[in-house]
Amino acid sequence: MILGDFEAPELTDAEVARLAALGVATRADILKMTTLAASGHPGGSMSSIDFELVLWGFAKCDPKDPFAQGRDRVVISHGHTSPAAYAALGHLGFFDPSLPLVGFRRGGSPFEGHVERDVPGIEWGTGNLGQGLSAAVGFALAARIKGDGAKVFCAMGDGEQQKGQLGEARRYAVKFGLTNLVALLDWNHVQLSGTNDDILKQDIVADWKADGWAVIEIDGHDVRAVYRAVRAALRAAVPTLVACNTVMSKGVPFMEKDGYKWHGAALPPDRCKEALAILGAPDDLDHWTLERKKSAPDWHAALPRRPVETVVLPSQGTPRTYTTEKSSDNRGAFGGALEDLGAVSGGVPMAVLDCDLLKSTKTDLFAARFPKSFFQGGIAEHHTAVLAGALSVAGIAAWWGEFGMFGVAEAYNQQRLNDVNASNVKLAVTHSGIDVGEDGKTHHSIDYFGTLNSTFGWKVFTPGDPNQTDRITRWMATHRGNHALVMGRSKFPVALKEDGTPFFAGDYVFDPAKADHLRDGSGVSLVCAGNMLPYAMDAWNALAKEGTRVDLVSVAAWSDLSDADLAHIARHGRVVTVEDHNPKTGLGTWIQARLNDLGLPARVRKMGVTFYSSSGPAKELYALMGLDGPAIAAAVRRVLSSKSGTERTA
Repeated sequence: MILGDFEAPELTDAEVARLAALGVATRADILKMTTLAASGHPGGSMSSIDFELVLWGFAKCDPKDPFAQGRDRVVISHGHTSPAAYAALGHLGFFDPSLPLVGFRRGGSPFEGHVERDVPGIEWGTGNLGQGLSAAVGFALAARIKGDGAKVFCAMGDGEQQKGQLGEARRYAVKFGLTNLVALLDWNHVQLSGTNDDILKQDIVADWKADGWAVIEIDGHDVRAVYRAVRAALRAAVPTLVACNTVMSKGVPFMEKDGYKWHGAALPPDRCKEALAILGAPDDLDHWTLERKKSAPDWHAALPRRPVETVVLPSQGTPRTYTTEKSSDNRGAFGGALEDLGAVSGGVPMAVLDCDLLKSTKTDLFAARFPKSFFQGGIAEHHTAVLAGALSVAGIAAWWGEFGMFGVAEAYNQQRLNDVNASNVKLAVTHSGIDVGEDGKTHHSIDYFGTLNSTFGWKVFTPGDPNQTDRITRWMATHRGNHALVMGRSKFPVALKEDGTPFFAGDYVFDPAKADHLRDGSGVSLVCAGNMLPYAMDAWNALAKEGTRVDLVSVAAWSDLSDADLAHIARHGRVVTVEDHNPKTGLGTWIQARLNDLGLPARVRKMGVTFYSSSGPAKELYALMGLDGPAIAAAVRRVLSSKSGTERTA
């Protein structure tokens, strides 16, 4: 806390005077920041600043120790109001307030156009509206799990209330009784293109009340009212929204008169100087204009470095071994490994999230054994994706069991936001590829790798059988990063060595940089992944009976395949890739690109899902798609017999 805490029933006159002075100084900085950058969002920043000063001023947030365990957290959902956040944090002592004046929207600076976690005091990088409340729910749930008494405040804009994810987050907060969460609405009644009612009319207060929240309406520029309302909300029996009636561009009448004009536009220098005079703030705009022309400061030296707060489990436990007598589907092996991990967590708090699919994703095993660490959130995938991310950066080992289509494709925006925030999400998606079968094309997740690989952090793992699934699950639990375990629906045979023993058991250790060389041969490298291993093995066996032995390589970790393995794959100059994925953005194209990068001369024949398939048993769909054992074997024969070394690449 900086100015005080939320224990006293009212603000003192001295505190009100201090907040008024801070309001002038921060509004001046908001105007200068945006004018100096010639872009930004001054209007909403000026309407939000009064309650943001109260939040950071009275929450348990120490500017001298901004990353303290058990701290209160402030989430800025309307991330475009970053000038307000930077001004408030600077003037409350989190950093030198001159830094955002020099760095706002400047290349290489952490003071970006939308709030980012590189700035101390910013807990979640936002900008994609409607997602901040989900992050705040995650932080509030993490505090509940850890029992550290932390409170969470979420500042939001009114325009973003039109997004459905807020409803998902509201209902989740009520279900789990997150009374340590307070939401504050910057209700200035206008957004980028006009008034709220003109753009998409809604009854915001009624929506929140309908989902079980209490609502306190106040004047958002009366700091006494803000303080009083937040204090009451922290003592309420249900989560509470403080609806702050505010004025866009509050403090400068000519800007207020223009309504939404200054929502996303900076004042030109002459008008900025005029506004500074109205505020009674010093006009040092010319000084900061010259300062921005100088070399940028060392941002890492100027700001405290955020520590690693994500956690991993201390042990992988003892792997389970599946044999030809003890078969399983991959999702069942995942469920068994997850249950084991709950027993060896060693005090690391875990949270397993579900969206009404626990029996299908096999998280029911964990739920039955560790019910206090299992959270059923209903069919709310967008919210759950961000919830998992926030839990993970708050020191919870967060897992989410989901179907591939919903956990990756539907929630991609949220998963990308998790990546931006350097989260530590363990996403286990089942029912992926056309292996889903009878559910049909709307449920056939065939773009999971291309989607997640377009980020810079997500790693995709496609296990080839239950034993490898077990070991990858355990590896994910003990390594940091956003990891997606992608599994099908069908029962998979155990992959065997030529001597008949399980390939992925015994002393096998999963290494994301290594491919698995199941069979050695010559002429062609047959490379498969995940759901396709049984079919590629069928093809290999058929070719071997004819006297043709080729290399058979299974790839479980697509992105990080080592140069040595790529060289091994390319050694014959002919490669056939087989995947339960769109080959445009999948394994074949990725390997082809990597071989090109390394200058390895090999032609790639890509086999994959080339059209939206239909409903039907998985084996029928693979045959129709030309991805079953006979089709793969025929493709290898054609490559071997072609004069050029391979037929034309797909």
